[in-house]
Formats: sequence, C-alpha cells, structure tokens
Amino acid sequence: MASESSKEELVRLIKKFGAYLTVKMSNLFSISLRNLDSRSVGALAGFAVAIIFTWRLLRSPSGPQRRIPKQQAPAPSSSGVSSQSTTTLVPSGVCSSSDDSRAQNVIDEFFQPVKPTLGQIVRQKLSEGRKVTCRLLGVILEESSPEELQAKQATVRSSVLEVLLEITKFCDLYLMERVLDDESEKKVLLALEDAGVFTSGGLVKDKVGFREIGNCPGISVGKRGCCFLGFPALVLFCSTENGRSSFVRQLEPDWHIDTNPEVVSQLARFIKYQLHISPFRPERTASNVFNSPSLEQFFGCV
Repeated sequence: MASESSKEELVRLIKKFGAYLTVKMSNLFSISLRNLDSRSVGALAGFAVAIIFTWRLLRSPSGPQRRIPKQQAPAPSSSGVSSQSTTTLVPSGVCSSSDDSRAQNVIDEFFQPVKPTLGQIVRQKLSEGRKVTCRLLGVILEESSPEELQAKQATVRSSVLEVLLEITKFCDLYLMERVLDDESEKKVLLALEDAGVFTSGGLVKDKVGFREIGNCPGISVGKRGCCFLGFPALVLFCSTENGRSSFVRQLEPDWHIDTNPEVVSQLARFIKYQLHISPFRPERTASNVFNSPSLEQFFGCV
C-alpha cells in the first residue's frame, strides 16, 4: 500500500508540475493553451519527468544509505563476534588511507625536481668552457710539493677521478706540474696510468708529437721543455713555477686550476676563470677567481 500511494503521489506531482510548466512556457512565448498540440504537451511532460528524476538521482547520495548486512560465521561467544566485526571494519579504512598515501607519494615524486647529473654540474660550473689547464700536485695527486713527489711514489686521489673523467668528456684538459727530475715525471705518469686515467679519462700517455714551447723562463731544455701532444688532453712538465705560468698563458685556457696563490694572482689578468684550491680562503681575490678546498668539492661531489 505504501508503495502504491507513493507512486500515485509521484504521478500527481508530475501532472501538477507539467501543467505549471506548460502555463509558464505558454506565457513566455505568448502561446495559448488552445494552440498547443499533443506533441508539445508530451514534450513538456517528458522534459518535466526528466528534471524530476535527475533531481532525485542527485539527491539520493546525500541521503542515508542502507547498510548491507555481512554474513559472519557463528562464533562461540559474544566477545568473539565483536572482535570479528571490528576486524572486518578496519581494513576498509586502512585500505583507503593507504591508497591516499600511495597517490600522494606518486604526486610528490612527479613534482619533485630532477637532480642534475655530475656531467651537467661540471658543464654548468665551467660555464661551457672548452679548454682547462690544471696543476697535478695538491689537486689530482695526494702529494703537495715536488720535494714530496721526489721522495716517494705519486698517488692519484680517488675522489677526483670521476670529476676528471667528466671534464675530459667535453673539454681539452692539460695537466701540468713542476718536477725536480725525470724520475718524478715517470712516477706521475705511472700513477695516472695505474689509476686508469689514460684509458677512461681521455688522457694520452704516448708521445705522439712534440712542440717546443720556446725559450720561456723556467722551462728546462729537453724532455721537460716539450709538450707531450695527445688528444684531447696533455701532460706537461716544467722545472719552475714561472714555467707553469708560461704554459698556461700560451695555452690560453678558459679555466686554470692551481694551488699556488702567486700563480693564480699573476694569471688573473690573462685567464678568463681560475679555481684556487686551498683550505683557506684568501682575503682578497679577483672577481674571476673562485676558491674551493678541493676540486671535487667545487663540483659538489662531497
């Protein structure tokens, strides 16, 4: 009975709304009810029914939802039933929260800034420079003086190898150092070879050509007075600090890396950029001179 009465009420409501809508539409378009044919009335009635059902569909989710009883296995006691009901209700909330957290993690990962690679950092730090000169002692080697190099074997710093490799990928790299004798040269070349610099770093050990630097002060005549030509990098030796400065000035690099503050100061007028490797920051430096405790720290590797 209740369902039939609700249906009759719905039909009566539809008729009233249809009549009301018909009158309003007739007044709006200045059309009398006598001029309306059966098709127009039917169209209006259908439109009214569509509006009512749409309204009921939109309203239904906000109303109370009928709870579907769950079939549970019989339990020996009431406490067992209550514990089972709680265990069946918990997973839905946990599942929804875990789904939300998983979706949030995906969003965070999507909008997380991409970390640049070491190659991109090196290229950016060097300002797209294509030629780099670098001292060996205190930068590439563990030893810090020619006397120390003469007294013991040369050792390449393992932490700098990755940076050195990235530099040689897009730069012409010239390694240079002041040595006291030919034996020190051999120690340096052997240390670079053992570290894999010649095979993976683009440096060339063999003397594929010679080019005299000229009568530059401090460059000894003979083997150490020549460039050991290779591509894309060279290993150069001289006997004085002024000789290393002369190397740099003639090569005209975009960057020079050194540990001697006097050499850095002398070259500041001639070289575009310099990196001074020192644990202490000097009080006064030129605007084109950068300071860092080590080569790898300058590129953010440690």
